[in-house]
Amino acid sequence: MKKILYTLLSILLFSACSGETVKDAKQENVQPSIYPDYLGVTIPVNIAPLCFCMADESALCIDAVITDSHGNNLHSQGGESANFDISDWHALLDKNRGDSLSVTVSAKYEDGWHTYLPFSIYVSADSIDYGICYRLIEPGYEVWSKMGIYERDLSSFDEFALIENTQFEGCVNCHSFNRGNPADMSLHIRGAHSATLLRHNDGPFTAYNTQTDQTLGFCVYPYWHPSGRYVAYSTNATSQLFHIADPNRIEVFDTASDLQVYDVDNNELLLSPLLKQDSVYETYPVFSADGRSLYFCAARALPEGSLQLDSIRYNLCRIDFDPITGNFGSSIDTIVYAEDQRKSVSFPRPSYDGRFLCYTLSDYGQFSIWHHEADLHLLDLSTGKSRPMTEINSKDTESFHNWSSNSRWMVFSSRRDDGLFTRPYFCHVDSEGHVSKPFMLPQQDPRRFYRDRFLSFNAPDFIVSTTHFDSYKASCLINDEFRKDFGVRK
Repeated sequence: MKKILYTLLSILLFSACSGETVKDAKQENVQPSIYPDYLGVTIPVNIAPLCFCMADESALCIDAVITDSHGNNLHSQGGESANFDISDWHALLDKNRGDSLSVTVSAKYEDGWHTYLPFSIYVSADSIDYGICYRLIEPGYEVWSKMGIYERDLSSFDEFALIENTQFEGCVNCHSFNRGNPADMSLHIRGAHSATLLRHNDGPFTAYNTQTDQTLGFCVYPYWHPSGRYVAYSTNATSQLFHIADPNRIEVFDTASDLQVYDVDNNELLLSPLLKQDSVYETYPVFSADGRSLYFCAARALPEGSLQLDSIRYNLCRIDFDPITGNFGSSIDTIVYAEDQRKSVSFPRPSYDGRFLCYTLSDYGQFSIWHHEADLHLLDLSTGKSRPMTEINSKDTESFHNWSSNSRWMVFSSRRDDGLFTRPYFCHVDSEGHVSKPFMLPQQDPRRFYRDRFLSFNAPDFIVSTTHFDSYKASCLINDEFRKDFGVRK
């Protein structure tokens, strides 16, 4: 009831000053505090309008003027949030590729109008992909409720459901694309109708049973080879427990895990004894940009029955892979010795131009999305040196991340907004590894959107075009009993 009354009061207040002109404003000697924080950010030329409101909720309304060096301007007048015409916004950004925009904000409070010092937004000439896909999920622990995989057009505010678990009984997760190309797509279903849906070269989806008598269990954590012929997977025996005093709340951990590569053309798993060691937990496989290496995370296995989870620390490793024969190399190289730093690596993601590799570093374990200390690090593959991405890390969790197809943008998950819900942020990474200040995924009415939508944005990934996902056909596949079995190379 209190929330309803607050909403009604807000509507009345903002309706009262809708379209009101700024007058007799007090000039403040500071820049405005706005939500989301877009001060000084670098944005793609094709991003949706950066709508924002005052961070201080006592503001009655906001006025914002965006100007460029050519005399062009956009004006958002007298609303709860600054909201710009989408066509005019894109026209202004297109005229200012590689240049800056100046934003002047005024806000009305009970004592009248206040005008703040202007701030800049830099418009990069590097465009961003068409959109992103993500799972929306309640931040629960033991059971799932309604969830789905969604597609968001980054140039607008349009969001589409690919599939929701209201169409079947189970959990939907681990969506994956080949460098953002939805023509090659993998999607996992868990529960009573478990399956992996695979689409190759924009063909029809097939529902697979990925469990074999030579592997631990179902294939998870997919990553496509750049050729589209292979998909790397891990198989994980996973458990979870709750912390009593630890602020990380919950720990998800493996009691066993191995790696394998699936040959899509020949319907067979490619195995290597080096990637199936009982004494090692191997997980999160990803192919290098040239497709000739497989990066993954590896930790020494705990003794049977041990629950000393804070001693499990994963290093970043690499093994050769021959895409012609499907054979693995004869040795494993350790690329980042996180264990020596009493840290642990998860979610390695190489840029598609082969220049960098971004990974998450936390105190221990491999499921860093609940670790408040988790930060992103950038590995320069030309020098072998890593550094923390201080430009984008916060005091809370930074975790899952992916690169745009042109390797100039990253989307990453962060709990910095409230410590509970994971939301997507974007940053620009230039060819020398310089990283811009991050910005939150734009929404038309950001405060209301993020306050009312109690869902986490899980595993965001770029897509270069719409997925053309037919949810009806997919649900029919899921609800059907037929599953094609994965074979194993002899």
